[in-house]
Amino acid sequence: MAKGILYLLPVPLAEQAERKSYSLLHYELINTIKEYIVENEKTARRFLKEAGLKTPQSELIIHDYGKHIRDKVDYSILFKNLETGKDVGLMSEAGCPGIADPGADVVAEAHRRGIKVVPLVGPSSILLSLMASGFNGQNFSFKGYLPIDKSARNKAIKDLEGQSLREKCTQIFIETPFRNNQLLAELLKTCKPNTRLCVACNITAADEQIISTTISKWKGLTYDFHKKPCIFLIYAS
Repeated sequence: MAKGILYLLPVPLAEQAERKSYSLLHYELINTIKEYIVENEKTARRFLKEAGLKTPQSELIIHDYGKHIRDKVDYSILFKNLETGKDVGLMSEAGCPGIADPGADVVAEAHRRGIKVVPLVGPSSILLSLMASGFNGQNFSFKGYLPIDKSARNKAIKDLEGQSLREKCTQIFIETPFRNNQLLAELLKTCKPNTRLCVACNITAADEQIISTTISKWKGLTYDFHKKPCIFLIYAS
């Protein structure tokens, strides 16, 4: 018996950004697929509705892969219908499944089971911020979260700046939104004046803000990124 396909469905990064976030193929697939593995059921159901779902949501099978139950998930249940030929969609809470996202574990399990995986085009805050930064897009590294401890974070920033200078590598990282301003202040204090810093805030939202300039010029700017989703990039030269 042929197995189904696991489709990786990107989800909008911001509210009212649906038209920027999906294609005609999304529309076709969501009106074919009846089963989903999701990180956030509320977000997933809203996206399906706004993307043009015609199937009554009561008829959908939704598997919760959220952080509170992730360690208890039974993959035999998650993959039961995929094993018998039914297609299933995988959705992150926002952005692309598997990119800085726990959905990577689901994808890995699909490969172990010999199930075809098909990624769909969609928004990735990491790639969109890199595109808009003007930094090196041929050599870059995503570091996730930097340490919370101040001394460890200071060392991490210096190490990233040094690696960027040596290897001409764009360094990309994130922070919990309520600590954005503290991280930015640390970057301005630690990095060299000519190092370039980009902050991409609320990507694809109506109030999207992307600032890319040198550390020395950043020090003359007024900003407030508190509680706003941001991507940070540095490039030393």
